[in-house]
Amino acid sequence: MGLPQRIRETIRTWVDVALQHHHDHYTCSLPKRSGFLSSLILKSLFSDVYINPTQTAFLKSLSKKGIIVYASKYKSRFEYLFYHIRYKEEGMPFPEIGFEYRILLWQKISRLARIILAHLDHLIRFRAFPNPYESGFFKRQMETGSAAFLSLIDPKGFYHHFVKAKQDPLKYLIEMQRTIDRPIHIVPQWILFSKRPHRPPRSLVDVFFGSKENPGRLRRWTVILRAPQKAFVEISDPINLKGFLQEPDNLDRGLEPLSFRLRNRLLDHMNRHRQSITGPALKTPVELKELILRDEHFRNFMKQYAESQNKDVSEIYREADGYLDEIAANYSVGFVQTLITIFGWIWKTMFDGVTLDMEGLNRVKRAATKAPLVFVPCHKSHFDYLILNYLLFRNNMPSPHIAAGRNMAFWPMGTLFRKGGAFFLRRTFRGAKLYAAVFARYVHMLIKQGFNIEFFIEGGRSRTGKLVLPKTGLVSILLDAYRKGACPDLMFVPVYIGYDRLLEEGAIFRELEGAEKKQESFWELIRARKVLKSRCGRIYVQFAQPISTKALVSGANPSLQDMEQTEFQALGRNLSHRIISAINSISVVTAQALTASAILNYPKLRFSKEELMVNVETYLSYLHAQKARFSENIGDPRNAVENVLAMYCDRKFIGRQRAKGQDGIAPDREWYVVWENKRLNLEYYKNNCIHFFVPAAYTALAILSYDAFQFSASALHSDYDFLQDFFKYEFAYDVDKTPGYMVRKTLKAFIDDAILMPHRTLPDTYNITAAGFRKLLCFASFLKTYFEAYWVVLKVLQTYNRRDMVKKERLKKIRATGNQLYKQQEIERSEALSQINYENGLTFFNFKGIKGAEDKEEIEFYTGVVQKYLGCFAVHK
Repeated sequence: MGLPQRIRETIRTWVDVALQHHHDHYTCSLPKRSGFLSSLILKSLFSDVYINPTQTAFLKSLSKKGIIVYASKYKSRFEYLFYHIRYKEEGMPFPEIGFEYRILLWQKISRLARIILAHLDHLIRFRAFPNPYESGFFKRQMETGSAAFLSLIDPKGFYHHFVKAKQDPLKYLIEMQRTIDRPIHIVPQWILFSKRPHRPPRSLVDVFFGSKENPGRLRRWTVILRAPQKAFVEISDPINLKGFLQEPDNLDRGLEPLSFRLRNRLLDHMNRHRQSITGPALKTPVELKELILRDEHFRNFMKQYAESQNKDVSEIYREADGYLDEIAANYSVGFVQTLITIFGWIWKTMFDGVTLDMEGLNRVKRAATKAPLVFVPCHKSHFDYLILNYLLFRNNMPSPHIAAGRNMAFWPMGTLFRKGGAFFLRRTFRGAKLYAAVFARYVHMLIKQGFNIEFFIEGGRSRTGKLVLPKTGLVSILLDAYRKGACPDLMFVPVYIGYDRLLEEGAIFRELEGAEKKQESFWELIRARKVLKSRCGRIYVQFAQPISTKALVSGANPSLQDMEQTEFQALGRNLSHRIISAINSISVVTAQALTASAILNYPKLRFSKEELMVNVETYLSYLHAQKARFSENIGDPRNAVENVLAMYCDRKFIGRQRAKGQDGIAPDREWYVVWENKRLNLEYYKNNCIHFFVPAAYTALAILSYDAFQFSASALHSDYDFLQDFFKYEFAYDVDKTPGYMVRKTLKAFIDDAILMPHRTLPDTYNITAAGFRKLLCFASFLKTYFEAYWVVLKVLQTYNRRDMVKKERLKKIRATGNQLYKQQEIERSEALSQINYENGLTFFNFKGIKGAEDKEEIEFYTGVVQKYLGCFAVHK
């Protein structure tokens, strides 16, 4: 006999109330409110795992645009629990449902009871357990805003999906996306427990406890309990499932091939992202040699070279092997980690902190998942090597292999540098055909293996504070590796590294005055230990948009493969100048640089803070128009300038003078004077930001040279073009922007600052305002130093025939002439007496065919031009 109807209805009512009138109680679901004890335990265990704040903000914004489904590579309850607990704690969209997951231990007892009751009730009523797919539970939850979690690789995945014909989560999501408008964003992510790259074969520990990529339960929990700070979360670029289905190649595909393609794309994203964090699998130096020396193309070259030299090929192999020993790095992750720890202490001792461009760094990290990276920083200090590697490693990127000059291979540091990833090259490859081929093949191998590379495109440290024009040799080698198929794409990353105060400024200023550069050595390093006691302000690190080689050469005519050598070299120069321009565009303007510019460009010998602020505000207005990046201490310009003036006084760059007020009525006024022997120091800091002002200086000088209140914009183009060419060895410029474009952009900034006023009736015509002349002179004054230096060079070229002196004697004579003209007050700025300015001037005039007094006509032309422009400063003083 069955139970009476009334009892059955009572039980039915009681069950419905207990189940809250639905069967949506599953072990794959974690409630928003977890049990107190379990939540407390997991929160304490997971709290020290690092989550990037930028990624946190990104996921919060992504949840407003669509449904979020997190994807891990391997199935792991640990990861599901972690994301649920930790993301909820961070206020992020956290996964509440897990496809193909069963969580029992961490459920609340009351919830477990409901799950059991729901399954029993459903079994009695429908002869089957409830299915979250068929019941629409997953869809309802996600449509109401719940995030989900799935895994791409399951040891039982094949059995479940093909033998037992269970539902595939990706197929389910594809079908769901076809029925809703709101996009589903699948976010691949990792919890990583180590930054070490994979090194085959697997160790015994890996066999029993899982690899570092896919650790077993014991290994995961051991890391979390012993050293949770070693673990960190990384997310890859999400896949918009709606956009994926609308791709032309996917429109006609069936469900099975679509899910297969989606899974492969997600796995590919994750694998490339992991390698962008750990770097490629490491090989021993012997293995790397084998890869290079046994390469078929390289072996053919060796045979041809041996024949051309009438030598046995084995002898050539021995030479190549020796060159590889001279060149190759011996990268050690353990050593890099130790170095990072030591340097972390050093920079905290010496510097006030690092201003890091996190937005730019995240762009770089995304680019690293698509192709090998070539970091190209500007080079101001030997600390540049350490700072960039430190920041990359701390932000979950592998330290790149660094191209360093052979002068840095001194004992014992050369061995240590190699372990840090440095590989060494000679200053010139001239006459060393075999060495050049070995070096190029080594670089090719690094790129092919997937290693990131770092090199300094200026060749050496800048001695002037501004970027040195690029050396294109290594760029051409890298482009050639790409052309020969080393990688499907190659990303060049321009990087700016700047300092409030330069560590090596003493040595650099001595070299500018003509002293010989001291060779790097261990004893020089020991003597330099006193810099560790210095306080040098802040460091600034900025990243430009990565330049894709594939995008750069796409559509090129002729194609990269068909280019002649001259065309290929032109491509290398073009890319090099793009990199330099990109570094300039992201450089940070500091209060020190801005104040030094205002001081050196002030037309009188002494100045007050109020007078200086007028120039500073003019420069700031222009910089804001150019969207320049500023250091934090420029937020309050007046206070920043006051602090810098005090610092420059303490460092004896400038001095204070106090003038009494007149008739005892006017207040006392504090004046400042620049010590002549320190102008070169200030020039260095001025040059840190001079590139922002060069277009304004060219335009302002072109306007002043007309000596009229009214002018047309088109009339300035020829002057701008001439000045850009005249100083092409001093200042890099954007090869994609014409003089006409730059003139009009600058004129707009001048109009906004009330320097110019468009004519009311005449098109393309402008008038200079009453205050405009002074401001134009402020900008034009950036060039006065260089005109004076070039005028000294012309004086010497005018006096001596081209065969009278070799280059060293000529430079010595130029220095002597410059010093004499300065004493005679024909040269006003002592910073013009710079060895590098003289060298650049000599290079320009030699390029124009002017090498001595025989070239009288050309010398007279350029002398007239220089005097014409220098006359603008005298007329408008």
